[in-house]
This record gives sequence, C-alpha cells and structure tokens, in this order.
Amino acid sequence: MRAGHELLGATDHGVNLAVYLTDPDGNGLELMLDRPAAEWPRNPDGSIAMTVAPFDVQALLADAFAT
Repeated sequence: MRAGHELLGATDHGVNLAVYLTDPDGNGLELMLDRPAAEWPRNPDGSIAMTVAPFDVQALLADAFAT
C-alpha cells in the first residue's frame, strides 16, 4: 500500500485472510495468511466451513502498527 499498489479486494475465508492486487506488470496476485487449523470454522459434521466475507485491511494495519 505504501508503494501505491491498489488493493482490489480483501476476503476473510475463515481458514485464511486474502488480499488481491495487481503487480507492476499487470499480473493479478492473491496474498494469503492461513489461520491455525484449530481456529478454522467447522460445520456440525466436522468439515471445514469456509466463508467469503470482507475484512478491513486498513483496520488490521492500524491495529498492527498501534503498538
């Protein structure tokens, strides 16, 4: 973000957080950070319950640099 690369989106998949952007050559990129498996959302049968929910990257960065 500091380098001026516009974020195209940011998604909370439950099992990971992902941000989407384009590199200087125009290639689409997805950067992901996995959550620990113990934190993954589960269905009643124990299977993984992935989500597609937005998350606020600005708030995440503000919190990270607040300390």
